[in-house]
Amino acid sequence: MRQTRSRNFNQIICAKALIFLFVLQANSQQKYFKDFPAKANPEKVGVQITERFLSRPHSTYGNPLKMHLPAPQITYPDVCTWLGGFWFTKATNNKELFNKLEARFQPLFTNEANLLPKPNHVDNNVFGTLPLELYMQTKNQKYLDMGMHYANTQWELPQDAKASEKKWADGGYSWQTRIWLDDMFMITSIQAQAFRATKDVKYLNRAAKEMTVYLDSIQLPNGLFYHAPAAHFSWGRGNGWMAVGMAELLRALPENNADRPKIMSAYLKMMATLKKYQAPDGMWRQVIDDETMWEETSSTAMFTYAMIVGVRKGWLNEKEYGTVARKAWITLTTNYIDEKGDVTKVCEGTNIGNSSEYYRKREGLTGDLHGQAPVLWCAYALTAPKL
Repeated sequence: MRQTRSRNFNQIICAKALIFLFVLQANSQQKYFKDFPAKANPEKVGVQITERFLSRPHSTYGNPLKMHLPAPQITYPDVCTWLGGFWFTKATNNKELFNKLEARFQPLFTNEANLLPKPNHVDNNVFGTLPLELYMQTKNQKYLDMGMHYANTQWELPQDAKASEKKWADGGYSWQTRIWLDDMFMITSIQAQAFRATKDVKYLNRAAKEMTVYLDSIQLPNGLFYHAPAAHFSWGRGNGWMAVGMAELLRALPENNADRPKIMSAYLKMMATLKKYQAPDGMWRQVIDDETMWEETSSTAMFTYAMIVGVRKGWLNEKEYGTVARKAWITLTTNYIDEKGDVTKVCEGTNIGNSSEYYRKREGLTGDLHGQAPVLWCAYALTAPKL
């Protein structure tokens, strides 16, 4: 009897200690990720950005200057913004707004089926994140079937594959591998979603293996990345795709995954260097390590998201990176979102450049979905009870 009482007493003490640590951590994070100025209130910003997305037609690769043109298909900037909306409405339990986002999706099964992207390119297959998220929130089988098609075809070599694509597939990698920074969101996000929907760890394992190839190919000793092997420039949004891709993969990847230590090391190295290159007002630049470049919003939002996730997951020092992320979020939301809910100074869609001036001369657009999406991701990360 005494042993039972002693054991119960110890269990109670341990439980109270865990509760104390949880409260302590929550209060610590509250210092950095709560009590924002009115314009930086993440729930208000999230609603504003989501409603702005719903008010506009499907875009042509996110470009606001082409909104008057019929969309050729659902393109990845729309996917990223839509996905952020689903995440955010779940985090805030905003069922009305979620229903609107889901309703926007329904025509893709009927009169807008022609807008479904063909699963033949890394930028197209990321579409599958949307039906997989819908499946996880609604348990409707039709969403799972659609989403898994995009996840699986990313690894299923097509019959007309090129020799270079066959080479990647023979090594166990996605035939869509390009070694462009963008890929590390387009590939890892759909594979992580497939894991969350099915609990089959093979999707995470192959995404992690895929990422190590990119780390070996284009990460610099200081933790930043070249845009591609042929483009030796640390382009802001390109690095943003990688930062978010690593954060997304790490928050899904089991602790015992063999590639996790390498990916975590690469992530931590990148975050430390980003902290160094943050501008005094909290922004990051079009080319990160060039102080003569203009301050750009999509990259800033992506880095902010990656840091918020890192702090909340305990990977990053709360005081160091909580301060950095908070400053960036406040500057973004108070200085770079207009009254319509459009994010300003978003680098236009950008291919691989061959000179520094190419990146400098890219136009800063207002309302481009490349910027809307990561701001919405940040709103999600700041409001979610758990990441």
